[in-house]
Amino acid sequence: MGSAEIKFFENVIETTENCRYCLMCRHTCPVGLGTHNETLTPHGWGLIIASVKRGLLTWNAQTVDALYSCADCGNCRAHCVFDQPLPHAIAAARAEVAAQNLAPAVVYELNELFKKWGNPYQPQAPEPLGGSGNVALFVGDEARYLWPSALAAALKLLKAIGVEPILVGEGRSNGFLASSLGLFETAKMLAQAVLDDVKASGASRLLVLSPGDFYSFGQLYTERLGIAWPESVAVQEVTVLLADKLDAGALKFKPISDETPYAYLDPTHTVRVPERVEAPRKLLAALYGKPGLEVFWRKDRAHPAGNTALQFTQPELSHQLTMGRLYDTLEVGARRVICDDPGTLSAIKAGAEQVRLEALGLYELLAGQL
Repeated sequence: MGSAEIKFFENVIETTENCRYCLMCRHTCPVGLGTHNETLTPHGWGLIIASVKRGLLTWNAQTVDALYSCADCGNCRAHCVFDQPLPHAIAAARAEVAAQNLAPAVVYELNELFKKWGNPYQPQAPEPLGGSGNVALFVGDEARYLWPSALAAALKLLKAIGVEPILVGEGRSNGFLASSLGLFETAKMLAQAVLDDVKASGASRLLVLSPGDFYSFGQLYTERLGIAWPESVAVQEVTVLLADKLDAGALKFKPISDETPYAYLDPTHTVRVPERVEAPRKLLAALYGKPGLEVFWRKDRAHPAGNTALQFTQPELSHQLTMGRLYDTLEVGARRVICDDPGTLSAIKAGAEQVRLEALGLYELLAGQL
């Protein structure tokens, strides 16, 4: 990591000086739009952090609750013409609060789970590395514990194009959630474990199942944690690889005759990886013979579902974000919602049943039509 990047990381909390009275991204914040609470908007969080620095506010139950109400979804930065890294500043403020033992109790409970098990979902250690090879697939904890059928389907699809990857990080968090909660040292520990697995695998290409993994490895590690991703290891999303193979004629699917109107739901963190938005749509169009319906909060303005740190710190708000995505889907007339990210799928599944929407995994759908 270069000296400019190190300086950026050390001084990132100063971002709040630029964001505290700026409204440029306010209209894209899912939490602000959902709560109608001006405090819970990007400039509101910036103002709180800057005011604490000035001695005008203190970290107390009210201000800490507000601080931990940000979804860390990336929409504010994605819609900032100056590329202000406010999500990193909020995470850095949380790190200061956590270090003072002022964070919500659940943050410290999660810290122990991350340190003991490498994930917040199951009391089970990550699977050991199973070998070595040129191509590896990062499984993570969400695909392992929240939506395991995605992994089996993805492996079937990869085999169909002649790729049989080594599995790495099966059951291990990529470190994003820990960093989002302000647990930077734990996040670094998780990130280093991923890097150790990747190095031991000997892979020169790492496939991932979600934009959240792609963003974490390609940007968050360097910017937020000060850990450089190895230049010798290329990272690629499975959906992007499959779409490339489809274009090249190396992958074909049997068409689906089902006329149920569907919409593709862009996963949480899509705004951080905008170049990936057409790949899943291309794959679905190959199945259905036509594009799906498009929701309003899509592509470069896609909102997150509830699979962020809010699921632990603010569960009601997390559920509200999930239902917002589903109501967005219903409004365009869709009766089926499709997504490829295991974490997003897990978040929307229960909510979809409440509003009589069918939630399907993209990988499973594709694998069934080989």
